[in-house]
Amino acid sequence: MQFKHPEILWALVLLIIPILIHLFQLRRFKKTPFTNVAMLQKVVSESRKSNTLKKWLLLMVRLLMLTAIVFAFAQPFSSKKTALQQKETVVYLDDSFSMQAKSNGLSLLEKSTQELIKNIDSESVFSLFTNEKTFKDITIKDIQNNLLSLPYSHKQLDFNGIALKANTLFSNSDASIKNLILLSDFQERMYASNSTLDSTVTNYLVPVRPKEAQNIAIDSVFLIENQATPSSLSVMLSGNNDNENVPISLYNGELLIAKTSAKFDTNGKAKVVFTIPDNQPLEGILKIMDNSLTYDNQFFFNIDKKEKIKVLAIANSNDDYLDRLFTQEEFIFKKYSLGQLDYSFLDEQNVIILDNLPSIPKSLQKVLKTLKENGGTVIVIPSLESDLTSYNQFLSGFFATQLNQKLVVDKKITNISFEHPLYKNVFEKKVYNFQYPNVKQFFKTKSTALKILSLEGGDAFLSGTDGFYFFSAPLERDNSNFKNSPLIVPTFYNMATFGLRVPRTYHTVGRPNTIDVPIDLGSDDILNVSKEGYEFIPLQQSFPHKVRISFSDNPTVDGIFNIKRSGKPIKKISFNYPRTESKLNYLDLNNINSSIRQDSITSLFDFLEAENSITAYWKWFIILALLLALIEVIIQKFIT
Repeated sequence: MQFKHPEILWALVLLIIPILIHLFQLRRFKKTPFTNVAMLQKVVSESRKSNTLKKWLLLMVRLLMLTAIVFAFAQPFSSKKTALQQKETVVYLDDSFSMQAKSNGLSLLEKSTQELIKNIDSESVFSLFTNEKTFKDITIKDIQNNLLSLPYSHKQLDFNGIALKANTLFSNSDASIKNLILLSDFQERMYASNSTLDSTVTNYLVPVRPKEAQNIAIDSVFLIENQATPSSLSVMLSGNNDNENVPISLYNGELLIAKTSAKFDTNGKAKVVFTIPDNQPLEGILKIMDNSLTYDNQFFFNIDKKEKIKVLAIANSNDDYLDRLFTQEEFIFKKYSLGQLDYSFLDEQNVIILDNLPSIPKSLQKVLKTLKENGGTVIVIPSLESDLTSYNQFLSGFFATQLNQKLVVDKKITNISFEHPLYKNVFEKKVYNFQYPNVKQFFKTKSTALKILSLEGGDAFLSGTDGFYFFSAPLERDNSNFKNSPLIVPTFYNMATFGLRVPRTYHTVGRPNTIDVPIDLGSDDILNVSKEGYEFIPLQQSFPHKVRISFSDNPTVDGIFNIKRSGKPIKKISFNYPRTESKLNYLDLNNINSSIRQDSITSLFDFLEAENSITAYWKWFIILALLLALIEVIIQKFIT
């Protein structure tokens, strides 16, 4: 037992006063002479004994009554040790798309919000954060309307992110108890091998999950071209629904143009193919019907008229392999010898290739550097007769590259950097058993550039990134058979397409995306991106003949957007939410260290209330004092 005002207990010392009064018998008896008292001796003795007993009983009752009154004013109570410490509470409320799943007719987010509002003390001060929003040191009344209208987010923090964010909301005090409450469905992807929760914080995990974890999602779209007319559109779906067939519709804007059904295999995958007109713009929207998560039931994409990439080759070679690589359907390809070159053409190009030149004139070096600074791509293929002084003067400006001595040794190209942006999505898996191309002579290079293709022993064959690429060996047939290798097509194609970053069929919200818009923009002009009810100005950089637009934080919603100049649409671009939330696979919370699991929000707050409860006893002591006062009255009346 503890006391709120223990200093009042000193009043118990005053109880010695009635004890002293009783012991010293301040009232004295007076003797009165009386004749023939022999027969009264017994009555007098009994009366004195009864009076003494009554006095002792009254003394005890009064002492107990005074003690009870002192105890009542001292306000005794009992509680757990932690109930008396200062407490800080931070709540993480998961508002990601997976919380759209239903439970008893309500989404998991709606259910969590309502139960939180219902159970948390209206006067309790706490902090709350979601995947994008933060509310610090508030009461539930302050944010009730915000929580009830909370939108879903395409972002979701993992355990490390939650712990870091929570630590910014807790104080630095070591004396307080810090409680972190996590309300989420706890998908598996939230927890990785390096995930940790702060062991100095009491972490309460409250899983909120649907009764049936079923969902169907449109995962991705692939456009198949250059095979036949009309083109084909492949749509990939995933799901763990028991339905054998799921209807899927294709719209061009608001116009329904095709409809079919998807049949899932045993792995929960499905593929459907739509036939679409070739070389015609399409504002594509794919839709399915699914009662679980709704955000992944539609998919936006657009097909615009392709901008052809301008490629110019300055070559000292009669080989036509570049002509065959850069076809007229996608490229505007021109080829000149150094003596025939018109320099006025160069600043209009997206890609310039130096092929087998003996030297690089200074005037050309200056133009190429300007082209690269303006967002173009430069590809350098040396000659066996290369003037190293001329080449190194130019190459030193890119990744501090230098061509050293020429080595005459037959080597194979054995190493591919599969993670390099040039080969991203080119290979379904890493391949090591293909027929390696070889070179007979090459230049030893020194550079800080990334190696893309390497020779036996680790020497670079192709290096570079971000618009500048160089080979360490000529590609002439008498020196290398690389032109006959399957690698040459994706290598040159991707190097060239990076020279003009045309929009893909669709992009993903929240991920870095960069596109080039081939337009001459005035110094005071600016491009904006919009759809109905939503508009923003993206990060943009102007170059001669094009504008490079970067997307990262915006947009925050999906849909088909217009890129506009002075209010006039010039190009469309599509964004979709990431599909990482679509797989409803949940964590086993029993394996999460430094945490306490609670089955529901109600049980959690009942537990916290029990942990923080304080039992006061002062009322009982008041009742005891009144009861003792009644006993005193009874003693005075009935004991003589």
